[in-house]
Amino acid sequence: MSGSILATDFVRRQFPFLVMLAVLALIYIANRYHAERVFIESEKLKKEIVELRSEKIATQSVLMRKSRRGEVMRMLKENGSELNESSIPPMKIFYKSEKKKNK
Repeated sequence: MSGSILATDFVRRQFPFLVMLAVLALIYIANRYHAERVFIESEKLKKEIVELRSEKIATQSVLMRKSRRGEVMRMLKENGSELNESSIPPMKIFYKSEKKKNK
């Protein structure tokens, strides 16, 4: 093998085609690596979403427990507040609207 096959007229005419194939192969490899990186990142984000959703549910349940009327009253008494629960139930206030003048 003297390398004379690379100097033949046929190979020289096909050289641009071979260069194009090499460039396409590099683009294909780069695209594959990019797709794998995007897939890995999306899987990480899915796991993070699941973790954040469970944290949201836990925080929401703590907030619901702390916002109950009895729990609020207990915290007020613990902090020495003088606020008391009203013994009079709330009343609905009605007002008389003016009747429209008939023409």
